[in-house]
Amino acid sequence: MKYLLDTSSFLWFVYDDNRLSTGAVERILDSTNEIYLSLASIWEIAIKANLRRGLALRRPFPEFIDHHLSANRFRLLDINVSHLKVVAALPLHHRDPFDRLLIAQSQVENIPVITSDTAFDHYPVQRVW
Repeated sequence: MKYLLDTSSFLWFVYDDNRLSTGAVERILDSTNEIYLSLASIWEIAIKANLRRGLALRRPFPEFIDHHLSANRFRLLDINVSHLKVVAALPLHHRDPFDRLLIAQSQVENIPVITSDTAFDHYPVQRVW
């Protein structure tokens, strides 16, 4: 099965944070699953790490991303025009631009999202927690 991590779930996983649900951890660790990280999440992490807005990475950003993608077998989900067309049509239940893009990617790619964010429930996506 394929799953898309939201940014918080990715960070909680790589930092072994107990805010990540047991069900989410089990899905991520299940080697039969394909776990995706969106370029939107990588972009969000880059911005927040650069601004030092509550996000202190334990190594330089390029090294951090490369290491965790490789070590955890995470696949990248590119951003394409079909995703952006869906973003443009989404109702404004959720106002975070990064999460809106994840919602659109989940819809277009038909991939459930691993997230604790209940605002995702206002959209026709499968939220896994």
